[in-house]
Amino acid sequence: MELHLVIAMILALGIGLSLGLLGSGGSIVTLPVLVYVAGVSVASAVGMSLAIVGGASAAGAWLKHRQGLVHWRAATLFGVAGMAGAVAGAQFTRLVSPGVLMLIFAALMAVIAGRMLSRGGENAVEPLPDCRPVRCALAGLVVGVLTGFIGVGGGFLLVPAMVLFARLPMAMAVGTSLAVIATNSFAGWLGHLGREPFAWGLTGAFLFAALVGMAAGARLGGRIRPTTLRLAFGWFVLAVAGFVVVKNWPALMPPSPATQQ
Repeated sequence: MELHLVIAMILALGIGLSLGLLGSGGSIVTLPVLVYVAGVSVASAVGMSLAIVGGASAAGAWLKHRQGLVHWRAATLFGVAGMAGAVAGAQFTRLVSPGVLMLIFAALMAVIAGRMLSRGGENAVEPLPDCRPVRCALAGLVVGVLTGFIGVGGGFLLVPAMVLFARLPMAMAVGTSLAVIATNSFAGWLGHLGREPFAWGLTGAFLFAALVGMAAGARLGGRIRPTTLRLAFGWFVLAVAGFVVVKNWPALMPPSPATQQ
């Protein structure tokens, strides 16, 4: 196996580890790893990212369900609305150039990193489950559109949205978000299927590595402080966002007169 693919597999382990520990975060790195490490085109990487994130999240949701940490009413409302949003969002991917898409992705990563690095808010209250249909469905729809458009699982949005709109306790929000990520990713993947070449072998290998990381994350979850993990991953995501901006900034520059001729 070539060196860049070995590195990609190692990073896939880390993606699964983050999903297993935090219920979010790791999926935001999948697209850049596929593009800049594995050498996959942006258009193909979006669909592959959805398949990888969806498979890993489904496994994580099953593990959380066995621990009683999935709120299925909230998962259904967020998931059904999110699947519709993901199919719709997938239609917009081809409307922007690969460079602009990656810059949008980098901006999203910077927002995520800022949220991870902020120390307040998440555990400030003890919410009581209260998932009202309209409120939860609208929140799920927005996250689903983002999932289909950019190829992210959306856990970084789902977890706080479930705490805020469904008023789930943090631990249950993490488990429930994995179930919704799995359904959203599957719907988004269907929206991309057949549009661009799909590397089934690489996707399967990447997913296997992510599942190994997921299992390890589930085992380590109680041994490492969540705050330490979140801060470390936040700085990593911010660094990746900076790299993506540097690589794709020319996409926003107007073409030179020589190029136009």
